[in-house]
Amino acid sequence: MRAAEAVALFCYQAKKWIGSFAAALGGLDTLVFAGGIGENAPVVRARICEGLNFLGIELNESRNAKTAGVISTNAGRVRVRVIRTDEELMIARSVCRILAPGAVNKKD
Repeated sequence: MRAAEAVALFCYQAKKWIGSFAAALGGLDTLVFAGGIGENAPVVRARICEGLNFLGIELNESRNAKTAGVISTNAGRVRVRVIRTDEELMIARSVCRILAPGAVNKKD
């Protein structure tokens, strides 16, 4: 029960942030899901995007289920993408930048 509530709250908060940023930016061209949940949880992606049609976000259910690179419909105004990321590498780079500014090779 608590896990379901946590997922519902997470999806609600993500949806709220998407709406806030869309308002601040004057709309969206692309919405990107990345990281562990963004890359591996089609149900969560669908729950987050549910009700955001007014922004032009429309998911293609089969693309979303397969975690395709583009999971939006062709008719949607907003491209919704899933992008693979190496979170551990990004964390390591951030730590290196903080601990030794200028010592990190920017081409890594």
